[in-house]
Amino acid sequence: MTDHKLSDPALLCTKAYINGKWTDAADGSTFNVDNPANGELIAEVAYCGEAETKAAIEAAEAARPAWAAKTPKERAKHLRDLFNLMMANQDDLGRILTLEQGKPLVEAKGEIAYGANYVEWFAEEAKRVYGEVMTQPSPDKRVVVIRQPVGVAALITPWNFPNAMLTRKIAPALAAGCTVVCKPASETPLSALAIAELCDRAGIPPGVVNIVCGNTRAIGGELTSNPSVKKLSFTGSTEVGKMLTEQCSGTLKRLSMELGGNAPFIIFDDADLDLAIKGVMASKFRNAGQTCVCTNRILVHEDVKDAFVEKLLAATNALKVGNGLDDGVDLGPLVSVKARKTVEEFVADAVEKGAKVHEGPSTPNGECYSRPLVLTEATREMRVFSEEIFGPVAPVFTFKTDEEAIAMANDTEFGLASYFYSKDVARCWRVAEALEYGMVGINEGIISNEMAPFGGVKESGQGREGSHHGLDDYLEIKSLTFGGI
Repeated sequence: MTDHKLSDPALLCTKAYINGKWTDAADGSTFNVDNPANGELIAEVAYCGEAETKAAIEAAEAARPAWAAKTPKERAKHLRDLFNLMMANQDDLGRILTLEQGKPLVEAKGEIAYGANYVEWFAEEAKRVYGEVMTQPSPDKRVVVIRQPVGVAALITPWNFPNAMLTRKIAPALAAGCTVVCKPASETPLSALAIAELCDRAGIPPGVVNIVCGNTRAIGGELTSNPSVKKLSFTGSTEVGKMLTEQCSGTLKRLSMELGGNAPFIIFDDADLDLAIKGVMASKFRNAGQTCVCTNRILVHEDVKDAFVEKLLAATNALKVGNGLDDGVDLGPLVSVKARKTVEEFVADAVEKGAKVHEGPSTPNGECYSRPLVLTEATREMRVFSEEIFGPVAPVFTFKTDEEAIAMANDTEFGLASYFYSKDVARCWRVAEALEYGMVGINEGIISNEMAPFGGVKESGQGREGSHHGLDDYLEIKSLTFGGI
């Protein structure tokens, strides 16, 4: 185990956080968390299962009434303190994230600020859970609507944004008055456990936030079956999302699902190509292409294809691939060897079906690195058109008309993020309204922030995170009818 060079080593936590205490697994078992850049062991983390998860749920249920009874201003104070602690420890949190996930340190620190922004936002939104006075059904009655916390919420997060995906769920849940049990991905538990440490420092009462890592099947099975859990929020693949939905049906839990994507990036013939290149590079290669909203298919008008591809190849070749802790690195390793092999399978399929490969910069030695690639002559028969790549591969398709571009973009069961570039205002409105996606970037490659609702349609999920809509999934609507007036 190497020196992690943290200013505050206490942020590197390895035990489960249950009822305000750091807890070993009941049988003492652990699992390894390795650095994908070099395979080195970072830490051994408590390997939890059903028993620990049940204890965490019981703690959350016991803490729920007192937390819900706090005033919004009191809950907001805790969240504001958490935000301040995250920003004060941004360097250490970013370093922990890079060590376990691989993304460049600058990008990791950016994720910490991004995640902290959700905490700050919902600290403010906590005070804005409003009710309504409805039209009365008769002169002697009055109808009032109030919103109350749904209860204990189970939060399951992925490895690609281990800090931001957790804070994006914890913050609205706590703001609404819910208590939580969180299950981070086994590849990246350390970022979540560091947040638990900061929750403790922020004075959030025991049992309000609980985090367990380890046996995915056992933890997930308890979260989905336990009747004390009233809400489940999941970010991950559509396949797993469907399975969790089925498992939650026995207790009819409230669900939020942020699932897979297949984002098109459309370049119309009047687009500013330099601006489009800037957008596509940010969208496609951020986190080495391992984001649910990253560009999956680049659709370019045939009249500007050659000019666009020339600029894209130049920008791709300028990328630097390496250990995320090294200076100047643009792309780190993929999260695992399995992830790299999956990307290679996509490329092999495309080549077999006629795609031309343009190799980007070389990679250092290491089993998890994947070379950035551009694929031209791509067709709809290739897997890269219909499946999420989750790696630094940019396939380029061509189209002739607006109608063809829209049809190609919508030809998928997914509907999370989409992007297009055009200078024509009328076209911008027409295309934005026609795209079957929950989010559309118009002349913009980065669309996620705490003020905008984040979520998809079709098989990309249900519910929204961020914005004032982000509280809705953690609140129940109750109507009060007063008679005898």
